[in-house]
Amino acid sequence: MKFIGFYDYTVILTYISLISAFVGMCLAGQGSFGGAIICLLISGVCDAFDGTVARSKKNRTEDEKAFGIQLDSLCDVVSFGIFSAFLLHCMGVKGPLGMAILCFYCICGVIRLGFFNVQEAKRQQVEDGCGKFYRGLPVTTMSMLLPLVYLLRLVLPGKIFRWILYILPAVVGFLFILDFRVKKPDVKKLFCK
Repeated sequence: MKFIGFYDYTVILTYISLISAFVGMCLAGQGSFGGAIICLLISGVCDAFDGTVARSKKNRTEDEKAFGIQLDSLCDVVSFGIFSAFLLHCMGVKGPLGMAILCFYCICGVIRLGFFNVQEAKRQQVEDGCGKFYRGLPVTTMSMLLPLVYLLRLVLPGKIFRWILYILPAVVGFLFILDFRVKKPDVKKLFCK
């Protein structure tokens, strides 16, 4: 029996990120926002390291590399696009304005990731390793921003907190598609000092 796809350690963190996002959506649907936020953080940590883990396999074929890029972006759409939007909706971003903002956020995330895939495929044809810059705000950013905003609920009046929940995805979605450069953090330097 033969299966499609590639099965090795290089994609494990990407799968864990996706599973964490699914569990987080289930928790958000039950009103367990703290647990859902933790799942979002786990997805973000997995995404921060999945590329490093993938590049550690030196004999990857071009198909394995391309598969990894596509798989990562597909999982990122779920983990940082759909999951984040669903969590925000469960936390109170509702009504016509809320739905419009969350739809805008999701569409911008997909545009950002599709553009990344095109640019990354071109880059890998001429150079090896990891790119040094992102164009537009990375979608993973929501895994850091939303937990920080969630903590603000402890010190902000409810009405102000709710408005921040509406403003956050609108601004972040816009920054996904704005063409500016963001330096990629060097994960190796963070942990190998």
